[in-house]
Amino acid sequence: MKALILFIFSANLCLAQSQMLLPSVLSGDSINIDLQEGFHQFYSGINTHTMGANGSILGPTVILKQGDLVNFAVENNLPDTTTIHWHGLHVAPSNDGGPHTYITPGSTWHPSFTILDKAATYWYHPHLHHKTDKHVSKGIAGMIIVQDNEEAALNLPRTYGVDDLPIVMQTKGFDSSKEILVHTNTDNVAMVNATIDAYYDVPAQVIRLRLLNGSSQRAFNVGLSDDISFHQIASDGGLLDKPVALTRLLLSPGERAEILINLTEKQGNTVYLKSFASEIPNGIYGATSPGMMSQMTLTGYAPNPLNGTDFDLLKLNVKSPTSTAINTILSTLVSNVRIPENHADITRSLTLNPATMGINQLNGGFQINNTAFDMDVVNYTVPLNNTEIWSIINNSAIAHPFHIHDVQFYILDRNGSLPNSNELGRKDVVLIKPQETVRFIAKFENFADTTVPYMYHCHLLVHEDGGMMGQFVVKNFAGTSGIQNPSLENKVIVYPNPSGGKFTLEIPSVVNVENVSIYNIIGELVYVKNIRENNLTFDVQLSPGVYQIMIKTTGEVITSRIQINN
Repeated sequence: MKALILFIFSANLCLAQSQMLLPSVLSGDSINIDLQEGFHQFYSGINTHTMGANGSILGPTVILKQGDLVNFAVENNLPDTTTIHWHGLHVAPSNDGGPHTYITPGSTWHPSFTILDKAATYWYHPHLHHKTDKHVSKGIAGMIIVQDNEEAALNLPRTYGVDDLPIVMQTKGFDSSKEILVHTNTDNVAMVNATIDAYYDVPAQVIRLRLLNGSSQRAFNVGLSDDISFHQIASDGGLLDKPVALTRLLLSPGERAEILINLTEKQGNTVYLKSFASEIPNGIYGATSPGMMSQMTLTGYAPNPLNGTDFDLLKLNVKSPTSTAINTILSTLVSNVRIPENHADITRSLTLNPATMGINQLNGGFQINNTAFDMDVVNYTVPLNNTEIWSIINNSAIAHPFHIHDVQFYILDRNGSLPNSNELGRKDVVLIKPQETVRFIAKFENFADTTVPYMYHCHLLVHEDGGMMGQFVVKNFAGTSGIQNPSLENKVIVYPNPSGGKFTLEIPSVVNVENVSIYNIIGELVYVKNIRENNLTFDVQLSPGVYQIMIKTTGEVITSRIQINN
């Protein structure tokens, strides 16, 4: 009888296996993203309502090059207002896609910015207050790969879909009709790239996995079957100094890591990418107990077969190597210049706390500095070019992945101890465990804007939507402008700025102007004029606010900004 049961179980597993979905690729200096509804078959023969970018689920992988100016058009064909946040990218707040920069149904947002970031894996996802979890859980999430000259000079796998793979790890809950549940703790189905029980054929050589935890809440304790070791080469915002050998890598929601796996001796075998959740300490979403103490319960969390239990994420079938196979792992990568602690201008202390203390605190809301998020309240004003230490103190019974927009930071310490070697690189998300204090250091440079704020928040999307978020503006107290596109900063002058509606653009004569467009803060086109002049005076009737000016020229688009005060 036992043999029969085992046979049926194995057969079901084989029938259920599906080839991992591989997102398509977008690149170049003009990128169009269409947010839309659709259907996806997580389960064979069953259509589930979903949301996606340029398709029914997830979004294309966007490949960008450091130094390039990229013009985006994000069209919202959803029935909901939404936003798109470029998670991890260093851009002006008006381009950041936070909850203030919303895209109404039927409208198009036109951010335009120069890529300043180091080679790494970033991602994009909605960020509308109260709707982030819904839009991400329904399927809108895509990877961003930034390339630079430092990374290009290294002998690393980079053939997309062959030895360089995007891996979006998520869990979801489904109702009896196989529709996606939102704001749920019953996320009992694991998937990679929207594929349940996924497999993928890989060559017998060194392969590169770009890992993204795109889950609403769950942490993954990533490892390989048979405890095969791997090497982490990058964290959220860039390459590490050297590869770090690991058998486990804990990734919380929003975090990314790039790992290398040497499969040169594994041809004909299978290797499983797994989450060793049985080893996750209590107090982290994904462990046996989500709270520090086992008596702390979270509604819907139990029973769940994924909590505190090891499970497979992706089956790798190792096939023949390619003709350009990489068979060794480098010993060194790049040189990160960590910011010395004594360079800090200020230390800010933030406390993560439950809205109500006690044994049932996991089912209540969570706050930062005992305050829930308010769209109309700026919590901090950061001087432009300030170097700051942020000390994050977790006074709750559950771990929170803390994410900050605008900057990449370096972790200084955890409870006074140096971080592990794989946490010494650039980061924008850090998991802060219960009763832990984490300090990081960052420099707030390039962009100043007192109108549109940046955000900081817990990346457990249920907590974020519930108000565990704050915002800050970067202000230039010296009186010179923060820059929109550093490579173009001297090509156009706008004055007076602010303006009552009448202003002048001065553009160098070497630039061939074709037209000028003006967009409001939510990306709606409010003015356009075809022109062939380089010294232009405008007298336009616009409501008070900040507007983006896009000057189309032969071969490029120059962006600037104007503040209208009536």
